[in-house]
Amino acid sequence: MAMDFPPYHFRCPISMELMKDPVTISTGVTYERVNIEKWFFTYKKKTCPATMQRIENFDTIPNHTLKRLILAWQNQGDSKSSELSNSPSDKHEEIEALLNTIMSSPFKVSSLKKLRSIIDMGEETRNDFISCKGVEVLVQILDQILTENSDFVTFRACEEALCILHQLPISEEEGDSFKLLSKQDSTRSMAIMVQRGSAEARLHTITIFKKMAKTNYDWNFVLQDQGMDFFKSLLELVSDEICSKASSCALEVLIEILRASKKNKLKAIEAGAVCVLIELLPESSRSRCEKMLQVIKLLCECAEGRLALVEHGMGIVAISKKMMYVSTVATKIGVKIMWLVCNFHPTEKVLEEMLIYGSVKKLLALLHMEGRRSSTKDKVVKIFKMHGNSWKRYPCYPCDLKGYLGCQAVDNLLDKFELIFSSSTTQ
Repeated sequence: MAMDFPPYHFRCPISMELMKDPVTISTGVTYERVNIEKWFFTYKKKTCPATMQRIENFDTIPNHTLKRLILAWQNQGDSKSSELSNSPSDKHEEIEALLNTIMSSPFKVSSLKKLRSIIDMGEETRNDFISCKGVEVLVQILDQILTENSDFVTFRACEEALCILHQLPISEEEGDSFKLLSKQDSTRSMAIMVQRGSAEARLHTITIFKKMAKTNYDWNFVLQDQGMDFFKSLLELVSDEICSKASSCALEVLIEILRASKKNKLKAIEAGAVCVLIELLPESSRSRCEKMLQVIKLLCECAEGRLALVEHGMGIVAISKKMMYVSTVATKIGVKIMWLVCNFHPTEKVLEEMLIYGSVKKLLALLHMEGRRSSTKDKVVKIFKMHGNSWKRYPCYPCDLKGYLGCQAVDNLLDKFELIFSSSTTQ
């Protein structure tokens, strides 16, 4: 097994990363100590993340046996891979045998776990699994949780099936795999897993949705079928600070869904997306911040989204603080958000907050940055042309910058940019 892809039983069910300090809780499931303690004591959860069982005893017991196995696996590296590997024909026969057992037996979980360990071994076994019609078998398992008599065992089998499916290539070019997973029953099952599955299953499901979002998949059925609950589940994943992979995937899925239609944006706003994102933004990493700002920008293209932003006590200040601090991409998106607010929702309160919380000062700084004229600078100049006189009246505005806020001064600045731009394009 490759060292960069640990066996699933060596990975923490919460973060899906290799465990360094494995501990076992009262349900018998093992987690990375830092992750499970954060789950219990920071987020005040009273359930097992993997099984969702309610627990009363929050004690953790070091799993020394598993830790030794992990260390042995790390030390052996590639040698262990060669020892465990069988010939391709042996693996092919084993895959077919397991698929036959899964189709014929009501007790599917153990066979799925074995199949999962084989799929972990690399691209060759994954391709062999697909050629054996393995995706069709797993999709049938997904569909079983939609029946009225589905039970916990069926639910667990579905979770194991998703653990395998998320490792497979899913795109329109792949043909059958994409068609099977994009069927209505399959997407309905996966949407249910996003809402009710274990932490690991939710990660795997949102990973599959992320791959589907990169295609031309039509999300209308999922959104109509699941309604507001689907958006709330996505926002829960976005808020997951333990598993950054799940959060990142959920943001990418949200971006693609919101780009599709205004109706989707309105549903996300109604689900509280603006509020959730504004509160997460201050502590977000660079990558998450850029994606969150992109989602906020898409939501602010609707009047309801802009209203939710300006009515949130941290709305303007959260966007302002990320401009010229995180990255060029974040700054550009931040300016677009400010432009939408200033153009369509320029209340006195909003303009005052922009001045107090440093938005105006940062926008002015952007005008003085070297470089060619850009759409971002154009938006900044137009913001000042609309509201410069309003800001100039405030005593808290820096005296040394008041000269830039006269309309004539801004016109001159814009003319200067146009002159520089035109001269650079003729050279």
